[in-house]
Amino acid sequence: MTRRDLTCAAFAALAMFSFNARGEDAAQEKVFEFKGGDDIVLLGSTVIEREQRYGFFETALQLAEPDKKITVRNLGWSGDTVFGHARSYFGPPEEGIQRLSAHLDMLKPDVVILCYGAELAHERLGGLPDFLTGYRALLDLLREKSPGVRLIIAAPPPLENLPPPLPDQTEPNKNLSSLRDALAKFAHSQNAYFVDWFHAMGGVPKPGRTAKPLTENGVHYTQEGYQKLAAKLVGGLGLKTPDVPSTAIEPLRKQIVAKDTLFFDRWRPQNETYLFGFRKHEQGQNAKEIPMFDPLIADADKKIQALKTSILAAAKRP
Repeated sequence: MTRRDLTCAAFAALAMFSFNARGEDAAQEKVFEFKGGDDIVLLGSTVIEREQRYGFFETALQLAEPDKKITVRNLGWSGDTVFGHARSYFGPPEEGIQRLSAHLDMLKPDVVILCYGAELAHERLGGLPDFLTGYRALLDLLREKSPGVRLIIAAPPPLENLPPPLPDQTEPNKNLSSLRDALAKFAHSQNAYFVDWFHAMGGVPKPGRTAKPLTENGVHYTQEGYQKLAAKLVGGLGLKTPDVPSTAIEPLRKQIVAKDTLFFDRWRPQNETYLFGFRKHEQGQNAKEIPMFDPLIADADKKIQALKTSILAAAKRP
């Protein structure tokens, strides 16, 4: 069977799947249930990695789960795919999956939130069958490393049409809309919770240029954009964030960003080639310092929980 045949077969199967305009599967729970003690991992490409610069998602999630102690770790990697291309550094994609496997061994997540597929916006979905096969293999890896892990699949958010010389994103957004439909069916088949991040962020934009951009260049979201992305993702999980003034929340968000920075330096240290790779004979003796980040990260988690408790307690006072 040719690649074109596979693509046609994929869309034929998709046409048989009843998917409403809001991207909600009737069989899906309305609320994703987090549990006390959950270790949550964010996994995906650029839109996931860049979230750690702002910390809005974990801030909203922590406040939306007032009685549960949870931790969040961001394993996003800009430009990555379900095959591990970006994580591979200088080698084949298999090396990227091996690197991810090692990080999953380290974290043993209870919940993984995934967002992959943005690259298909510009590929006319010709690679959809291979993409879904790779996504299935990635979920199999997650289940192998963390038996019982609960999975959340988010559709990539839309692109924005900004003034020239930036390109018109109308056709790429149509591709993302079709990808969203495919991911809804895929999540259902994998017993994963689905969040229609594409629709929640506006779906296919109306003709013309975006009046109030939430991205820097049509692709990469700004701080304001990530604030909205976080709210829509938490809402897509069926959760509600309490009405707390942004000034009261800001110390918590800053602490989360500080924690994310520590964790990034823990799992993606600068000069990793010198520490662990083919040049470790030069600075490999410093590799022993990397695990020293762990108590600092754990302390940051404690500060996050303390701030969360304080903010929520103040919000309840008359």
